[in-house]
Amino acid sequence: MSGLDLGVIGNCAIGALVDSNARIVWSCLPRFDGDPVFHALLGSPDGNDPATGAFTIELEGFTRAEQAYEPNTAILRTRLYGNNGDALEVTDFVPRFRARGRMFRPTMIVRRLRPLAGRPRVTFRIRPRFDWGASAPAVTHGSNHIRYVGSGLVIRLTTNAPVAYVLAETSFVVDEPTSFLLGPDETASDSVDTLARSFEEQTAVYWREWSRRLAVPLEWQDAVIRAAISLKLCTFEETGAIVAAMTTSVPEAADSGRNWDYRYCWLRDAFFVVRALNSLAEVETMETYLRYLSNIVREMDGGHMQPVYGIGREAHLVERTVDHLPGYRGMGPVRVGNQAYEHFQHDVYGNVILGAAQAFFDERLFRPATLDDFRLLERVGERAFALHAEPDAGMWELRTRARVHTSSALMCWAACDRLAKIARRFGEDDRAETWSERAGEIRATILERAWNPELGSFVESFEGSNIDASLLLMAEVGFVAPDDQRFVATVDRIGRELRRGNHLHRYSAPDDFGRPHTAFNICTFWYIDALARIGRTEEAREIFETMLDARNHLGLLSEDIDPQTRELWGNYPQTYSMVGIINGAMRLSRRWDTTI
Repeated sequence: MSGLDLGVIGNCAIGALVDSNARIVWSCLPRFDGDPVFHALLGSPDGNDPATGAFTIELEGFTRAEQAYEPNTAILRTRLYGNNGDALEVTDFVPRFRARGRMFRPTMIVRRLRPLAGRPRVTFRIRPRFDWGASAPAVTHGSNHIRYVGSGLVIRLTTNAPVAYVLAETSFVVDEPTSFLLGPDETASDSVDTLARSFEEQTAVYWREWSRRLAVPLEWQDAVIRAAISLKLCTFEETGAIVAAMTTSVPEAADSGRNWDYRYCWLRDAFFVVRALNSLAEVETMETYLRYLSNIVREMDGGHMQPVYGIGREAHLVERTVDHLPGYRGMGPVRVGNQAYEHFQHDVYGNVILGAAQAFFDERLFRPATLDDFRLLERVGERAFALHAEPDAGMWELRTRARVHTSSALMCWAACDRLAKIARRFGEDDRAETWSERAGEIRATILERAWNPELGSFVESFEGSNIDASLLLMAEVGFVAPDDQRFVATVDRIGRELRRGNHLHRYSAPDDFGRPHTAFNICTFWYIDALARIGRTEEAREIFETMLDARNHLGLLSEDIDPQTRELWGNYPQTYSMVGIINGAMRLSRRWDTTI
């Protein structure tokens, strides 16, 4: 078991991480980028006490645990077993279902306990903290609730467990169903167990119906459905934003210092999420994301666009460190905010247009994109064309150097290419010709300046000599045909230089922190896609199966993996990585009509 053997629960408003022993070790309130009232994943100011900043359920005589999701839902079940035959089931979820004509998604975590065997004796340790663990709450209570009061947030625990035992952390026998509602400081409208049971039943129905609508491939359906649910859980439905991950500061490798806050919306990552869900016929996420995106496009007013924004479109994500938390397994620093908001990453303009393009052609949408939307996107395209050969920080967000990155120019080409296609859709022939000419100009520049004839491959920056995995996207976005020998040669070189076993590094050249030591999961999935496109399908399937084996026991992935130890690293759950599972399965699966 690794440190990231965690389950994810959520409802598109908040999320939480539950470890394999049913400890809630991470949850931010009142939204993804809020205060982690449960922060045990990143340690405690009190030292090594694993209960501080956590919600633990300790079974007396505990020996082992089993954990799995209720199929096709975001409801997590953990079974705890004791050495004297006692057994207890813990069900964790965050309510989400339709009620009174709207989606009910409260900032509430529900925990239900059910004795399975014997007379399990349990101790509850519920220790939320505030201000990133710096402040212990003031605690008040009533006959069936406990209030945890912070300076800017109050959360209420409503339960049918003995409040005195919960407050004193005294063990007692759980011989009947016991429920906990942890959320807003509001009085429960019904008995705790009745509400918890009703919420679970309705949440299960919601997720099963949602999963049933997915157009899944024939093979690897369980993996695809779990990935799709995980992606959905990383959406902030209120605004349409999509977070890159629910966590901050889980390092990319042990003691690497590569600890970043991913609880924000990268427009690049969001495009990949939207496209993956679109491939499963789940277009609702695209519709809500486009509302978020259109507001950003209007605000930029034809000017600079950041690569990342807050989930409420906050522009300033000033980065700081939280020095009183030791960090994941003691490997600080813990960072809040992300300096990338200051970066110039020119691929963002292409990612915006790629993320919106389907809305101009998909007639299923409640609000298909209009000619006015096209005019708005043209302003984004103007930036893409103007900046396609200018230096930037690149998609890997290098902090101390700039160059003309091929991946950025590639996405600027994609912006112009898609705008030409959209213009033709509306019969705007003059605009289509303009954007087609601009795409052609960028294409010619890339072919001239990003191709290194001495090395016989494309390179990661104009007139450069290094290679990186982003070049694998050339065929995916349609810049070159998969059988173009220049692309085939580039894939071969990437395999020789960046592949470690069946895993792929982003690049091999040193960056701001030295040479990377872990493989970047999405790059491996890009490599799988490229291999399949050029006809090396069996090899692609072998690597894809390796990546499925790399998932934790619940089918989830983080950002990175150590190719030697196979330990997961990086923020979690990583949307990029879960996207790769969907894309790989859709690319490689046998067709339904070949079997049925």
